[in-house]
Amino acid sequence: MNHRISLQPGNHQFDAEAGQTVLEAALGAGLLLPHSCRDGACGACKGKVLEGEVVHGPHSEGALPEAERAEGYALFCCAEPVSDLVIEARNVSRADDIPVRKLPCRVQRLQRLADDVMLIDLKLPASEAFKFRAGQYIDILLADGARRSFSIANAPHDAGHLELHVRRIDGGRFTRHVFEAMKEKEILRFEGPLGSFWLREDSARPIVMVAGGTGFAPIKGLIEHALHIGLQRPITLYWGARDRAGLYLDALARDWEGRLPGFRYIPVLSDEKPDDAWTGRRGLVHQAVLDDFADLSTHEIYACGAPAMIDAARSSFVASRSLPEDAFFADAFTFAQPTN
Repeated sequence: MNHRISLQPGNHQFDAEAGQTVLEAALGAGLLLPHSCRDGACGACKGKVLEGEVVHGPHSEGALPEAERAEGYALFCCAEPVSDLVIEARNVSRADDIPVRKLPCRVQRLQRLADDVMLIDLKLPASEAFKFRAGQYIDILLADGARRSFSIANAPHDAGHLELHVRRIDGGRFTRHVFEAMKEKEILRFEGPLGSFWLREDSARPIVMVAGGTGFAPIKGLIEHALHIGLQRPITLYWGARDRAGLYLDALARDWEGRLPGFRYIPVLSDEKPDDAWTGRRGLVHQAVLDDFADLSTHEIYACGAPAMIDAARSSFVASRSLPEDAFFADAFTFAQPTN
């Protein structure tokens, strides 16, 4: 049985088939609701059910605490309607001009950026024009039907290829293949573009970007796009890592300071090694933002990294720095369960 879903604000309407989540139904109707992980872990798709009922599939308690659920909030990536719904979601756009597609690609370059970070450069079919927005991600489709999500680290104007930054995960089947067996010319299949993380170009707000680890990848795409379009808004980038090696493209980030007017780069280490000889900022990356900004009410935040960092940044920026909730855009990196 289908259920009609009405979206506020905007008065969009679409239908959900039996077994579909709210997010799946919206994407099928060409509406891009905010989302990232699509497995109930990050909270990016959280919205309010104003009328009707949903049932939730498996999800992280941290992404949807019981108190928020009692207030009517839902994770639309894992919430299935059991009645007609009226829902509230912000920053919704139409996806009609950039379709989600499944395509083959070829590994044309592998580059070790750090001991545990590999750059994979994927060559796209010459006969296919693949469109995406800077900051979006793709799913690599594995032979057994499993998926692995990776952010696109280059900008759309840099066409014909996709750059991925892959961190090695202990016990990770795909990342083990990347680091131990993947060769140039290997053929992969992917689906994309996915996600609602991209630069809001119609805004004039100053931008603060917060990256944790390989959360730098989509941020790189955003900044390269900003350079390409000649963006004039001030941008401050905070990149957090455990040690100096985790800032695997530090020289590139420093180079942007001389190429993009109003750009500042602030690296932050949380557990530097003795031989790092680090004299820069220390601590948690979101705390560095709190230390530097007494008021974020006129800013936009773009945050990428682990769900815990995203949650800490969102809650603290909104509660203690007056950031509007609809000015926080995030891409939370979750990982598949390790396999032997």
